[in-house]
Amino acid sequence: MNYLTATANKKYLMYISQNYSYAILRPLQAQILAHGGEVRWFLAGSEVNPDFLNDDEQQLHSIKDIHSWKPDATFAPANLIPTFIPGIKVAVFHGFDAHKRDTTGEKGHFAIRGCFDLYCTQGPNTTKRFEESARKHGHFKVAQTGWPTLDPLFSDAQDNPYVSDDPRATLLICSTFSHRLTLAPRLYEQIKHFSEQGKWRILVQFHPKMPHEWVEKYKALSNQNLTFVETDNVLPLLKAADVMLCDTSSVMQMFLLQNKPVVTYRTRQPFPHLLDVTEASEVEKNIDLALTRPKELMTAISHYSQELHPYNDGQSSMRVLNATNEFLLSENSLKSKPLNIIRQFKMRKMLNYWGW
Repeated sequence: MNYLTATANKKYLMYISQNYSYAILRPLQAQILAHGGEVRWFLAGSEVNPDFLNDDEQQLHSIKDIHSWKPDATFAPANLIPTFIPGIKVAVFHGFDAHKRDTTGEKGHFAIRGCFDLYCTQGPNTTKRFEESARKHGHFKVAQTGWPTLDPLFSDAQDNPYVSDDPRATLLICSTFSHRLTLAPRLYEQIKHFSEQGKWRILVQFHPKMPHEWVEKYKALSNQNLTFVETDNVLPLLKAADVMLCDTSSVMQMFLLQNKPVVTYRTRQPFPHLLDVTEASEVEKNIDLALTRPKELMTAISHYSQELHPYNDGQSSMRVLNATNEFLLSENSLKSKPLNIIRQFKMRKMLNYWGW
């Protein structure tokens, strides 16, 4: 059923704590505004930069402000949110499950912290797990909607500063920040060689928590063959590249959804849809192989994408908004959330809020 018309005159809060969350929630904001709703932003903690807010985006500066505004629903790309703010809490995730940690049971990507009323999942391989948890706990609902972040990935291309008329293939190198998993120190010499070799046009983008030392070392490699990019929106980079070199960062899954190949270096859990290497000397030949788009690999990528995120219509934000409004308008017989006194006390302390 279509619940989008119920958006008019409702209030929706975007609760974020990292700069990359702007790009996650802005497609959803666009849908809310297009259907007559109001949007405000709350920036939690010190790791999110208010300078990234657009001139037409309005910020609430405290939990007291949130209570005064009284949102109907709050969206958060995280697995934790204060339960002491008004309205329903909707989880939209900060990324895909990259298997950085043990994901058996309710750990990692599937952690249930007793904070959310509704989980808007990305595809079958996450929906099934969250539905199992919903039956177990009984205090939240699950709706498979797709991920709002990816809507621009499947929409008509706009001006993309990373697209070039350079005839060479474009290699995008991305890496997570974890010392155990990052390729940055382990493939530095190899990537330096690539930057001098000039075989490909290379774009490099790291997780915002990457140690400063490695950011500076890779910046120093910049030349006519390699460009280091710092951005809060990785989607234009994904669209501009032909192949990706990655480790265990969830950004590689976003890249795969374009039906493009990924070479990984010692990824946490290799799969048939990835070309995983364990030695630096194997990287170049596997990038060359990926660029030929071997049939078996591309078939595996297609099958994986259907489980991960089967939507390529650019309408996931609309489905999230529809599911949220349906929740708001329905009679929900959910159990009460667990108190989580210690966790909520810590959040009150962090946000300096002691009211009700």
